[in-house]
Amino acid sequence: MKISTKGRYALRMLLDLAEHRNDGFIALKDIAERQNISKKYLEQIVALLNRTDVLSTNRGSQGGYRLAHLPDKYTVGDILRITEGSISPVADSDLEHRRHENPTATMSSAVWHGLEKVITEYLDGITLQDIIDKFGDSARYEYHI
Repeated sequence: MKISTKGRYALRMLLDLAEHRNDGFIALKDIAERQNISKKYLEQIVALLNRTDVLSTNRGSQGGYRLAHLPDKYTVGDILRITEGSISPVADSDLEHRRHENPTATMSSAVWHGLEKVITEYLDGITLQDIIDKFGDSARYEYHI
């Protein structure tokens, strides 16, 4: 499993919004500047996030984005599922297909299901608030996954 820039930048964007949640709606250009991410790229990420209830938006001169919920309601796993589609190390369809063609595949699929469980538990166990609490301003967004 390889996390794309879309997933990594979405996490950074949401962490930025979490840290500035008391500042009201935040303009995308401000996030882009602080995070050194192209505004155009953030617009693509916002389009994905807007399909869910992750963000609240406000249009106009005081417009921008903010988190729809408190930072402790967002897990890294949820964010990556939105941006990456899946956090599984192996596609389920691959496992099912291999199981039917080779009995040994059934044994090896247990390894992949175990890995998926570990990844899921880890990523679903980290919230935006956890990252902020652990690192705060001292090591901005250096949470190693």
